[in-house]
Amino acid sequence: MKTMRLWFGCVVGLAVSMIFGWSYGFFIALLPINIMMNSDHWHWDSYVQLVVGVIWVTLEVSFINGFFQSSPLLLTIIVGIFFLEKCIAMSHKSSYLFGFIGLLVGSIALNFASYSSFDLEDFSITLWCSAIVTVPICALAYYFFPEPTTEATIDAVSDTTNNVQRYDHIGMIRQTALGWIIAMLAFLVFQFGDLNDSLSAQASILIVLSPMTLIGSLAASKIRIIGTFLGCLAGLCIQIGLYSWSDNGILFIMAYAIAAGFFCSWLALGTIKSSIAFSAMSALTVPLTTSLIPDQKDAVFAIFYRFSSILVAVILTSMAIWIIHHFLVRVIKSPNEHFSHG
Repeated sequence: MKTMRLWFGCVVGLAVSMIFGWSYGFFIALLPINIMMNSDHWHWDSYVQLVVGVIWVTLEVSFINGFFQSSPLLLTIIVGIFFLEKCIAMSHKSSYLFGFIGLLVGSIALNFASYSSFDLEDFSITLWCSAIVTVPICALAYYFFPEPTTEATIDAVSDTTNNVQRYDHIGMIRQTALGWIIAMLAFLVFQFGDLNDSLSAQASILIVLSPMTLIGSLAASKIRIIGTFLGCLAGLCIQIGLYSWSDNGILFIMAYAIAAGFFCSWLALGTIKSSIAFSAMSALTVPLTTSLIPDQKDAVFAIFYRFSSILVAVILTSMAIWIIHHFLVRVIKSPNEHFSHG
């Protein structure tokens, strides 16, 4: 049933974005997956964190952009405080989703808000609508495709979730510092590098960073590259397969639904394949919803550019995480920790 829920969420989300013509429709196709892949049952807490996190971060970005955009030094300081707040939230399981959404959306919005061609208001409103509409879409998915389970199983799941909470304070400080440094480096690179067409690369940096550990980030890097390749390949097949029929909404939705069904079956497994499939779904969805304009522009170049930019961003991010991690474990340590060079 989980496969059906995920498939229903992303396909209905894409259909809603096409009906209303939202500029950033990929959000509503991916948000239901991001929420439902981590839970077999309805939990209000996740949806509250999603909606509140999205609204709060867009308001923060609007405030920062409106008052500090004219002063690069003050802007950098305020952005540093903003990222630190999100990284601290990510280091606690109970607020991880709130922090990750804030870091991902905030980083992208702050970077693109500095370009005159970017409409921050349109971006914020679309994101609000996507987050709010995600709630009824997920509710319908759980209603139509419920997960058969017993009360004992639910209790076991709750107990397992609670036991994952981490109490290693030194480790949490290192995680927060690692996340903050990488987020700031990414912000500065994209500001000074004038990379206003590399949204996917910037998002990949933060997705790779999301485990907040060296081993987790390196594993996420491999997964991101493999998943992006598969998703781009599927998107290319859809583009070539539809060819001149890409303006037919029904055929487009059907082709997307077929590809999404394959990846959603992986998403439901809860293994490494699940992480690969999520990267593949984003690589499949984003180019087809942002770059494909029927009878005007295809998505072939965007698909190739997406893969190459993500590949470079992930490799450089992995190197930076490796260097910063080894620096932090020597600077931030408890009194009884010792490191050998052997």
